[in-house]
Amino acid sequence: MCGIAGVFHHQTERAIEPQTLVNMAAIMHHRGPDGFGYEVQQDYGVGFSHARLSIIDLDEKRGRQPFISADKRLMLTHNGEFYDFKRIRADLTARGARFNSKSDSEIVLHLFERYGLEDTLKELRGEFAFGLFDAKDESLYLVRDRFGIKPLYWTETEHGVVFGSELKVLFAHPEVKREFSAEGLYHQLIQVMVPGSTAFEGINQVQPGYVIKLQRKNGKVVATEHKYWDVDFPPEESYPGADVDEETYIEGVRAKLLEAVQHRMTADVPVGCYLSGGIDSCAILGLASASTQTSVKAFTIGFDSADYDETPIAEEMAEATQADHHIMRLKADDLYDHFVKTLWHTERTIYNTLGVAKYLMSKEVHEAGYKVVMTGEGSDELFAGYPAFRKDMFLHGLDHLPEVERVEWQELLEKNNKLFKGAMLAREEFVCEAFNQKMGFTPSCVQPWLSCSSVALPLMSEKKRKQVEGYDPSQAIANTLDKDMLDGRHPLDRAQYVWIKTMLEGQILTWGGDRVDMANSMEARPAFLDHHLAEYAFTVPPHLRIKGNKEKYVLREAMKGLLPETLYKREKFAFMAPPAHTDPEKWKAVEKLADQFLNAEAVKSAGLLDYDEVVRTFERHQDENVPNEERVQLDAVINHMLGVQVLHHHFVATDVPKQAQQRATELGWTA
Repeated sequence: MCGIAGVFHHQTERAIEPQTLVNMAAIMHHRGPDGFGYEVQQDYGVGFSHARLSIIDLDEKRGRQPFISADKRLMLTHNGEFYDFKRIRADLTARGARFNSKSDSEIVLHLFERYGLEDTLKELRGEFAFGLFDAKDESLYLVRDRFGIKPLYWTETEHGVVFGSELKVLFAHPEVKREFSAEGLYHQLIQVMVPGSTAFEGINQVQPGYVIKLQRKNGKVVATEHKYWDVDFPPEESYPGADVDEETYIEGVRAKLLEAVQHRMTADVPVGCYLSGGIDSCAILGLASASTQTSVKAFTIGFDSADYDETPIAEEMAEATQADHHIMRLKADDLYDHFVKTLWHTERTIYNTLGVAKYLMSKEVHEAGYKVVMTGEGSDELFAGYPAFRKDMFLHGLDHLPEVERVEWQELLEKNNKLFKGAMLAREEFVCEAFNQKMGFTPSCVQPWLSCSSVALPLMSEKKRKQVEGYDPSQAIANTLDKDMLDGRHPLDRAQYVWIKTMLEGQILTWGGDRVDMANSMEARPAFLDHHLAEYAFTVPPHLRIKGNKEKYVLREAMKGLLPETLYKREKFAFMAPPAHTDPEKWKAVEKLADQFLNAEAVKSAGLLDYDEVVRTFERHQDENVPNEERVQLDAVINHMLGVQVLHHHFVATDVPKQAQQRATELGWTA
């Protein structure tokens, strides 16, 4: 698990500066504190660098990247993990391949030269992002894993293409422009991003399950995009009926999840587990504990609000598995005190300080001497765990049930999730014509954020607002969705598809995952996002994902034997930090940040927001007549306003290339 960077020039005659590559590695030292490497092939106008977090093959010299093939044709820089690599390596060795390391990364070089990229990708299992240069046809491939667990950004400059694991890595290159786009600002304020985009002008993400091929043609690097994998649910009519044998699916889920967990316990360092009070992380800990001869270290976040704290169930699960349990208890002011630093790592705004809590937890994990933990992310996406999925099931997927029964279930859902109304659930129904045309309805999961458009647009400065006249953020998101993956699918499948393509990659795996984990040199492994498990989960009939009023039914039954009874019977509880309005101390911390980043001078200097509207938003938040669900929404909007100002401070107002050079000097990393 590491950080990667690279440069690919239009003209081979233009030299690549090695120290720039080293600086790009240095600014992401947190991703790879165990060493760095770089390689430049001046004859081909290409150079890679790498910051290493050693987890597989701890030999510093043998595991150092970039890797170059024996014939010098291929060059690789890789971030992430490939599971089942020992079997693949053994098979390749039997076919005549000779490996120079024990690293999982090296299998890519041998697979590619024998089978080509398409067949190589079929063999790769895990979370990964890599750059692979092939001198044979002067092509650079940027590849991202199927769900987007690992980040990968790229941009075009006057002289070529720059790529890296984080935005700040690109910004460390002096030719990369650092400027908010109007559309990017708009989407930061409403939380949900256009897949493949960022907040910044000209900076792109490689989308999950995609390859960007960059090939030099007639002295110019040309980019083409190719999708190698997608979330492909079966046609609705192919699902079995209500009389299906449930046990077949229960056994299948259990077997696939156990296999995924066991693969993710492969490491040359200890592997721990994150543990909340949910089914997902409890299942991971239970299977991990049963699969090893030693006690598993479990890490839990505790909040000082009983409404949001899940430590009692986590403690019960830890005791049942004899885990070595570590609880980090957070107070209200702990979260906003670390808000600014967290955003330097997330590089996007966050609507809830759970991202800060996870940043602080990864710090404790690191201090406990752990580099790797398994997590429960992805379970809700595969098995329909979120309240929004049940709402869509009740509204669009249960035509055979009487209207009265469907209304009763929906009312119960709203009642049990009132804490999250305005965030995880919309305050009121928001209909988007673009989504309706694309998939037949507007998924409940995106409604809370799309409905913020009317609040966000006036908050933008007059200049930025004019630049998005006629721009529909909902349409922009809907346009990226593959209609072939939506047509003929069950309504629940369509809702899950949209969430996976938007909120999973853009939020949960970003500011709730890789970016805050790797901020403290800690690798998180989401076992549920093993693509073999996912492809099996896609075949589970919708009525076994949500059975009656019970979400994640098939997973719940598959894990019944290891779950505490209270958890087995419990309804899904969205894991969030207490919003600012729930605690006077927390609100004081928000106001302190606002004094620094949202004062009139700071707002005018950044040129992103309208100061008068900022003031009105705070006044509205403090109005005692404002209903709770609107205050929840305003908490999120205020976090986003703070966020864009903090991002401007970090990446526009700050001289990032100079900062990267200083970091390299401090570390003693020189070319």
